[in-house]
Amino acid sequence: MAKVERLEDFVEVHGVLLAASGLPQKLYQRLFDKLASDTLDGGAHFQIEPCDDGRRRKLVLTSESLPKDSDVFIIDHAWTFRLPDAYKQLQEIPGLAERMGSLMCVDIGLEGNAEEEEVAENHEELSVDQMIENETHYASDKGFDSIRWLELESLGIDDGSLDLLALSLIGNKIESVDLVIQEVTKFKNLKALWLNDNPVLQKSERMADEILQGCPSLEIYNSRFTPNYGLWALGFCGDIFGKDNPGCVEQEQSLCNITSLDLSNRSIYNLINKAFSVQEMPLLSQLNIRGNPLDQNSVGELFEVLKLFPSLSSLEVDIPGPLGNSAVEILESLPNLSLLNGVDTAKILENGKHVVDSLLPPRLPEPNPEDCLADRVLGAMWSYLMTYRLADEEKIDETSLWYVMDELGSALGHSDEPNFRVAPFLFMPSGNLGSAVSYSIMWPIKTSQRGDECTRDFLSGIGEDKHRSARLTAWFHTPENYFIHEFEKYQQKPKAKALASLPLKPFVSRSIRHSDGSPLLVHTDLPQVEEFLTRPEFVLTNEPKEADIIWTSMQVDEELKKAVGLTDDQYINQFPFEACLVMKHHLAETIQRAYGSPEWLQPTYNLETHLTQFIGEYCVRKRDHLNNLWILKPWNMARTIDTSITDNLSAIIRMMETGPKICQKYIEHPALFNGKKFDLRYIVLLRSIDPLEIYLTDIFWVRLSNNPYSLEKHSFFEYETHFTVMNYGRKLNHKPTLEFVREFEQEHNVKWLDIHEKVKQLIRQVFEAAALVHPEMQSSKSRAIYGVDVMLDSSFQPKILEVTYCPDCMRACTYDMETMNGKGVVKGRDFFNYVFGCLFLDETDHVTPL
Repeated sequence: MAKVERLEDFVEVHGVLLAASGLPQKLYQRLFDKLASDTLDGGAHFQIEPCDDGRRRKLVLTSESLPKDSDVFIIDHAWTFRLPDAYKQLQEIPGLAERMGSLMCVDIGLEGNAEEEEVAENHEELSVDQMIENETHYASDKGFDSIRWLELESLGIDDGSLDLLALSLIGNKIESVDLVIQEVTKFKNLKALWLNDNPVLQKSERMADEILQGCPSLEIYNSRFTPNYGLWALGFCGDIFGKDNPGCVEQEQSLCNITSLDLSNRSIYNLINKAFSVQEMPLLSQLNIRGNPLDQNSVGELFEVLKLFPSLSSLEVDIPGPLGNSAVEILESLPNLSLLNGVDTAKILENGKHVVDSLLPPRLPEPNPEDCLADRVLGAMWSYLMTYRLADEEKIDETSLWYVMDELGSALGHSDEPNFRVAPFLFMPSGNLGSAVSYSIMWPIKTSQRGDECTRDFLSGIGEDKHRSARLTAWFHTPENYFIHEFEKYQQKPKAKALASLPLKPFVSRSIRHSDGSPLLVHTDLPQVEEFLTRPEFVLTNEPKEADIIWTSMQVDEELKKAVGLTDDQYINQFPFEACLVMKHHLAETIQRAYGSPEWLQPTYNLETHLTQFIGEYCVRKRDHLNNLWILKPWNMARTIDTSITDNLSAIIRMMETGPKICQKYIEHPALFNGKKFDLRYIVLLRSIDPLEIYLTDIFWVRLSNNPYSLEKHSFFEYETHFTVMNYGRKLNHKPTLEFVREFEQEHNVKWLDIHEKVKQLIRQVFEAAALVHPEMQSSKSRAIYGVDVMLDSSFQPKILEVTYCPDCMRACTYDMETMNGKGVVKGRDFFNYVFGCLFLDETDHVTPL
């Protein structure tokens, strides 16, 4: 098509994109005009402002008013890439890492903050004695007869004299347990002691007990409440007591004016306390008790305590947690609440939501000070990325594109009730994909006024049926307790039917030879079969209706049978319901239903159905300091397309947007061959499900990575380090099987036959699982070949990776291979002759029954 010059042309070329974006039709002309003139006028209507924490930005409307659907704005893309190229681009494209670091607010501290350093230098110039002298003057000015509150934080104090009244020694270098106990216990009236971030805390379990015994009035120790907590600790959390008003031993100050009390993360085990009472705090209306175990109180006891506060209208608590597992049940027990975890209680009851949390802190990156700028960007980018996939008239691109909007677009925050909508848009000024320029478009879906923050829905169109609340974990710190609780329930739920192994029945003759000795007609669309099936018992035909055997790479369903004219009397190289094996999510489900969690299946989650449980296991592993490296695989793509390895929870959740995936625990310590990762491809021939008749071809092959194996974080962007499939466009280093076996045995001092027996048992169990769980697979007119991929861990235990339908047997047809069992050499050109002989002529040359 010629250049797009009129609105009619624009709509004709971009009709699908316009419909997908949801842009109101009345804005088409406005969008076309801006795209045609390259008008990026957002700066005239919006302003980017820093958030309070300085680690994020927000977008604020500067125009007087912007009515709903009144205008559309073009947003440029600052960075577009395919995921494997991200790290390389950040390193090689001039200025890219710097721009992304600034846009994502992760460049802070790389060069050091001169103002902060100057303050720190001035602070450290004061000696401890000078600090005490200053604090004495401060106390005197406040009318106190002595120092009651002393902060000596981050002064570099080590194990020198502590002959002082110390309340806060955060961030010093104190190491002597005995010295701390000796000096601190001199202060019998001490109410709070902070030794946070001191090496001494790592050295002794007895120190806390001895300090509590020596300081009987201590109510706060290292930011946590002690069992002695009372009025002073509550007053401190309620902003009654502080440096300007430290209180006194007699506790003359009253807590009666406290209306808001934040007791979150104080390690409180018992809320039943004479200080925590309506008599002391009659006006308490807002209470936060998140992050406390409260395990010395029953749910009923806690409800009885909270019911006594007549003004309590807002409560924040972990769900599931000490008040139970259900928001609805909490509200039924505390009917006076109007807000629970920041959410209107009427909405909770109306929607019947059991877990609610709208006051979610943002999931900001936790950069290591040693990280370079590129690494910081890689950690932070998942809060900013958006994605799309290109397609032309012939096919859709297999690999998704990720992009970061420019500074204006990236400043848009999230809201469940946003005032703007954003969508990707490819402008094709010449009417074809070759001329396309990628933008995002943004328009108001609500009327906004000057000063309003501009927001979009990060999960637009995704509801709870697609795990919306769980997917928000990519951007926000959602309640970990809830996910851990769901994971624990998932673990306790019996996933296996306690099925016994199938008995090994005698194999039945499966020959389908014609009684008159005429050849079997084979119709195939596979070039390898066309070239290498050369036995006289089989003759190729171009007419599928005439064939005895249909050998195809396509799925044969009733619709295809009708269209091509196939009948139920023809043999087909696929079994009904074989998706239970060849689709990755179904394979894991089939094995789990049959056996639970066998050691030869890595922990595997279908993110479309078990995202919540996966997040729970991720949190448990993080809590327990266990390796959290996972591999994401599309349900139904081969050759490691769209497959990624990461330990970043946000990345795992966001990659759901590029298609349904399983998330499987990565084998971080595989067996290596000469320092390189490898897996094993076995060929399985299936003749029957009931009885189960499976054969293993006597040849298998090893698939090697090209690079030495590494767990260095940048290596996960290197395909040839972590993946083994090199048949397609990469250097293929073929290793003869017996040569590999001999060298592997020598390198690791193992017997390969022992490993091979374990692999055979694993493969048998995989197909038994399918037969046990899906007996409906049985079909007397089905014969099939499958590729089974196995990896060995560092203990030489085999792990199932996947089962492939109609596997690529290029290597088997290309190379002559010696068999492991000493039966000679399988000529590559004869591979399919042996396969068809086993499946259709009841022969067992170069195959082993399992």
